Order: sequence, then structure tokens, then C-alpha cells
Amino acid sequence: MTSNRMTPIRCERTDDDLIYLTLCKGTERYVFAYRNGDRRELFKVMDCFASNPELSFTYYDLAVLSQKIRQEAADA
Repeated sequence: MTSNRMTPIRCERTDDDLIYLTLCKGTERYVFAYRNGDRRELFKVMDCFASNPELSFTYYDLAVLSQKIRQEAADA
């Protein structure tokens, strides 16, 4: 049986070493595109998103995605 529901967090690597990380929250999607060398800047952007009360992106989301990013880097 196949489900049509999207995975809340999805990570895809392209041939040109670009990594797409997607977080689905209800009807919203947060899509981050980065390379492994740009992880520090990515964490800064996610921190800005988490501190913005107008966004649904939270510090919990940041923590979960950070773990996924580190796992992806270790697997690479």
C-alpha cells in the first residue's frame, strides 16, 4: 500500500553537490538549498527563521533539521 502523504522532512542531493532539505508543516513548506561547505550560513538562516514570530518555523524545527544536516554530511 502506497501513501500519498509527503514526508515531513526530505533531503535530496543533486549531481552538482547541491543538497535540498525540505520541511513540510501543514500547508507550508520550507525548502533550503545548500552545499556542505555552506552549512554554517544555513544554520544562521534557520536561526533567523526560528526567531521570527511571523513564521511557523520553530527552534525545534531547527534542531531536527540540524540533526538531519549533520547526518547527511556524515553519510557523504
